[in-house]
Amino acid sequence: MSEVHQLIHQKTFGHSELVQLLKVKGEERQLLFSRSAEIKLKEVGRQVYFRGLVEFSNVCSKDCYYCGIRKSNGAVSRYNLNDEEILHAAKLCYENNFGSMVLQSGEVSSPAFVDRIERLLKAIKLQTNNELGITLSLGEQSEETYQRWFEAGAHRYLLRIETSDHSLYRKLHPADHDFDARLACLKSLQKIGYQTGTGVMIGLPFQTVEHLANDLLFMQQMNIDMVGMGPYIEHAETPLYQYRDSLWNLDERFDLTLKMIAILRIMMRNINIAATTALQAIDPMGREKAIRIGANIIMPNITPGRYRNDYALYQNKPCVDEDPEDCMGCLDARIALADSDIGYGQWGDSPHFKRRNTAKQ
Repeated sequence: MSEVHQLIHQKTFGHSELVQLLKVKGEERQLLFSRSAEIKLKEVGRQVYFRGLVEFSNVCSKDCYYCGIRKSNGAVSRYNLNDEEILHAAKLCYENNFGSMVLQSGEVSSPAFVDRIERLLKAIKLQTNNELGITLSLGEQSEETYQRWFEAGAHRYLLRIETSDHSLYRKLHPADHDFDARLACLKSLQKIGYQTGTGVMIGLPFQTVEHLANDLLFMQQMNIDMVGMGPYIEHAETPLYQYRDSLWNLDERFDLTLKMIAILRIMMRNINIAATTALQAIDPMGREKAIRIGANIIMPNITPGRYRNDYALYQNKPCVDEDPEDCMGCLDARIALADSDIGYGQWGDSPHFKRRNTAKQ
């Protein structure tokens, strides 16, 4: 029995063991993927759950060095969907039996923004008979704001840490972006009762496999309920673009992302893991490959087509020319290709969250 075969059947992992798994190739790589697929089938089943993604605004107060909608990027055409457009997207989710939607935007924390999200949450719940699940991905906010939004109807929140390494975090953000503040937000979300998600980018400038191993341990130590992580894809209008020649190539970033998903499925067996759109930007079948080896969430973009080009966190984003109806038309076939079924009409809550909450009681 090979060392890797023994490793993938362990229940706990040290840093050096995770580094070893992230470096596997050939037959050992297939062993890893087979094991993660087996655990996924046992713990969360064949079903893949939809989160209809509405990127309702690209206005952002942050200036992250990797992001195409960063505050200082004057080349971006800024937009902000009106309430009617957002409610129409929610109706589209509900009528197409998606089960859940995601409201995502650039990071804004003004009183007017906070009030608006609270109103929208209540309106969506009313419009959908309280049946549509709602995930928010709106960045760093006060604990009071998170509480208000939770009480208004949101029950999941995704706040990506991007890297768990303090030193690397400082290289990716301006001095006024605080790692500890972001970490405190994650803890506030858990305290309030959200199903709490985070994630990292894979293949960043200055990043090593050792950093990625620490990211896996961080997510486990945080007891996260859901994860959205994907390959870093550079954007020409960002400061980090100057380092593009020193990066892992796109195929390497794609491969490392699949390995991160597979290893995390083995480490945290019953969490929700998203197959992110950035995978599809590298490989047309990227999301399906992720689903096969461990992911169980997919976020079809239902933002009105005319806005999609302007929510460009990275370049070569797929599906920007499609309308929401076009996106939905190919989903059944794509999920079937991944040997999975669609959990229509279900919130698709994380089994990990349910067990974690039961353990508290």
